[in-house]
Parts: sequence; structure tokens; C-alpha cells
Amino acid sequence: MTHTRASLAPLLGLVAGLLALGPALAPGFVLSYDMVFVPDPAVTSAMFGGTGGFPRQVPSDAVAAALSFVPYSQQFILLSIFVLAAWGVARLVPGPWPGKAAAAVFYVWNPYVAERLLLGHWALLLGYAGLPWVLHAVLRRRRLWAALLPAAIGGFAAMNLTLLVLVAGLVVLRGRGAVKAGLTFTAFALPWLIPSLLNASGTSTDPSGVDVFASRADTPFGTLGSLLSLGGIWNAETVPPGYGPFLPSVLLLALVCACLICLVRARTPLSRAALYAGAAGLALACTGITGPGRAALRALVEFQPVFGVLRDGQLYLGPLALAAALGLGRLASVRLLVPLAPALPVVPLLLLPGLAWGAFGSLKAVDFPDDWHAAQKIVNADPVDGLALSLPWGAYRRFEWNGGRAVMDPLPRMLARHVVWDDGFQVGDTELRNEDPLAVRASEILRNPGDLTAPLSAEGYRYVVISKDASADALRARLTAATLVLDGPTLLVFQLKHTG
Repeated sequence: MTHTRASLAPLLGLVAGLLALGPALAPGFVLSYDMVFVPDPAVTSAMFGGTGGFPRQVPSDAVAAALSFVPYSQQFILLSIFVLAAWGVARLVPGPWPGKAAAAVFYVWNPYVAERLLLGHWALLLGYAGLPWVLHAVLRRRRLWAALLPAAIGGFAAMNLTLLVLVAGLVVLRGRGAVKAGLTFTAFALPWLIPSLLNASGTSTDPSGVDVFASRADTPFGTLGSLLSLGGIWNAETVPPGYGPFLPSVLLLALVCACLICLVRARTPLSRAALYAGAAGLALACTGITGPGRAALRALVEFQPVFGVLRDGQLYLGPLALAAALGLGRLASVRLLVPLAPALPVVPLLLLPGLAWGAFGSLKAVDFPDDWHAAQKIVNADPVDGLALSLPWGAYRRFEWNGGRAVMDPLPRMLARHVVWDDGFQVGDTELRNEDPLAVRASEILRNPGDLTAPLSAEGYRYVVISKDASADALRARLTAATLVLDGPTLLVFQLKHTG
């Protein structure tokens, strides 16, 4: 392949990213579920797993904070996912350029990418973008450390996804280089592995999350059919527009199955490794959809909270998407399809138009209101130690200034002190219990009637920050002994007179 054609793969990824992100590339911050980027993020121990709760944002939050001084750093990160993913897959596909292009576009334009992007799992998608690079590195037995960098930045979910590909490659190699690969992987996992083990004794993970986060049917073909179509996410709000109807679903399912069959027929070390990893990922995704599987997962989570990483099974479909993309690349070289091969890169866009333009505007960059900046300055300038409590009690917020889109509480990333927030989550009618011991205690205090000032002060709280919504007045009435230091259009900030 000439140098010119080699440069087309990352260019394809860039074009796909521009088309997919659309309004998310405007100035501001894209806030969607777990995707929380903030202005002037505070460097705290939480970025390195130094507080209670499972370190899900380690080290991704630290990397995002380190890049925050660069204009449009979030947009750069999101676009890099598309570029790295498309480029990596194209390098793996043998044969003519149309096959490489088709594989590259499919790998970045499918239901798995769409649903995880809408759920805000940018750190996971960094690991997803690195999967083809890891597979190439482990089979060639060189530069694995470089291939692991995107997943290492992403953290625990990205690294666990990558582990499936790494192990599959080592199985194909019959264990050759396993020790070196294992040591390299472990070294890159240490940033989140160490705090997760250190916090294990004080952290609890609710086993009922196994049922809440189990894969769901988002096509007419049931849960298994949805997973084979690379969908099946547990959150119905993150299903891209137009994905569920019968015709695009059946065409997409047929395409994935045809790609996998084509890859089976290839019988190369690369194809076998991709298929092994994809099968393992599909098996993990299916575990939570059966009664015995859910029971086994709940038992594991009760035994050790770290097994909570297995609750969201659909997360592990990334390698199956890689296998399908590689299969599509080979499908383009089938004799009957060669005349149509130049049109194949457009097929993923036609089957999933709902990913375009920020999923029809579901992803959009916004600015934080002025009183959020003011609250950040007030709290961070205070030299007196103490905790901050974020209210109302709830993990996800639907701010009017964010278009009503759900987003995880941004305050813990903005304030330079430990912010206690509701990390228990509520999904539908199921409320998961808190993981951080401080959040467990705060929840107990909030359930008791009466003024909150004295009990919060006794627990070491210095600030209470309330996002204005329907419950703000009731919460304000419970802080009569606290000093109101900011009354903005969207925020109330109270300072407590005494700390414990």
C-alpha cells in the first residue's frame, strides 16, 4: 500500500468522527451520562483512587485534567477515538483498499460505538480504539506497550476489554511471549488496580446491579439478537435514533453474521484471535441475561466488589465488533462482491444513520453557567479544610442548561476538596446502594428529619452545594444555621460555621 493510501485510513476515521460528533465539536463541554468534562478541573486524590468507591475514573480523569489547558481538549480526545480505531483496523485487513476502508468505517460506526458514546464511556472507547493495535502487537510480539497506551489511559473497563484480545492472541500463539505480555499488561493496569485493591475493604458494590445493568433487547430479535447486532445496552435512552425498527436491524444482524462467517473461513492467526476474543466478549455479555448467570454474578460481586466490572456485560462486545469489521474487510474481496466493494464503506452509515450529527443532537457542547464558575472559585479559595456535600441526592442530573440531558454530577471534578455525592445510582425503580462509606453516612443523615447543619458539621463538612430544582427550597429550609455564600440562578452554596 502506498504512503498516500496508508494516510487515508486515519482520514476516514477523522471524517467519520466529524460526521458522528457534529454539534459536540462546538466550543464548550459535552456532558452525557458518564462523560463529564469541566472547566479548570481540580487535581484531587479522587483522580488517583484516593477516596472511597471503586476507581472507575482512574486514570482517565487525571489525563483529562492534564489536557484541560489545551483548547478543545475533550473534542480532540473524542475525535482521536475515531481516528485511532479506523487506522488500526485498516492496518489489519489484507487485500485491496476498499476492504480496508469498509472495515475502518464499520469499526467506528456501529451500535456498540453509538450506545457507549451516548452513555459517555469515552474512556472505554479509547480502549476500544486500541484493540486492533493490541491484536497486531501481540501477534507480532513487539511494541505491546505502545498499543496498550489508549486502554491504560481509559482505565479499568478499557483494560478489561483489552485483556480479552490480549489473551486471545496469546492462545493463538500457544502462550509464546505470555510472561512478557502479562507483565506489560499488569504494569499498565496498576494505576487503577492498586487503588481498587486498597479500597476493597471499605467499598461495597450492590449485587442488584447485576440485574440492572444486564443486557437488554433493543431490536425485534431479542437480547441475543441485539447483542449479535452489536447493540443490547441496558439503558434505553442511549439507543441511537432509528436503530430499533425491523428493516435496519435485520440488515445489520445479517451483515454482522455474514462478516463473522467470512472471518471463520479465513483461518489465519489474525482471524482466529479476533474470533476467540469476540466469542469471549459475547459470552460475557450473555452471562447476565440468564437466571443462573445472574445468580453466579451476584455471588461473585458479594464475595468481592471488584467483580462489579462484570455487571455491564454488553461492555465486552468490543472484540466482537472488531471481528465483524475484519470480516467485512475480507467480505469485500469475495469475487461476487468485488464490483460493489467501493460502496461498502457507505453501508454502515446507511444502516445506522442515527449516529450522525451527535445522534441527531443528543450530543451537544454547552457552557457551564456563571454561578458554577463562581461557586468553584469560592470553595477552592477557602483555606479551611472540610468536605463538600452535593445535593440534591442523586448521581445523575438533568440541568436545563444542558438541554435536560442526564449527566453525572460534575461537582466532584470541579472542587478542590472531597465532594460527597450519591454514587449509588437509581436505574428505573431500582436504587443501588452507595459505594463510598462517606456517601453511605451522608445518606443516613439526609434521611433523618430536621436541620442538617449540626450533623453535617459534626461529620466534617465545610460546604453544601445545591443545584436548584424542585427540591432546592426544601433543602434550603434544612440549612437555616448555615451561611449562604452564593445564591445564583442555578446553584446555592452554603458554608457551615463549624467543622468536625
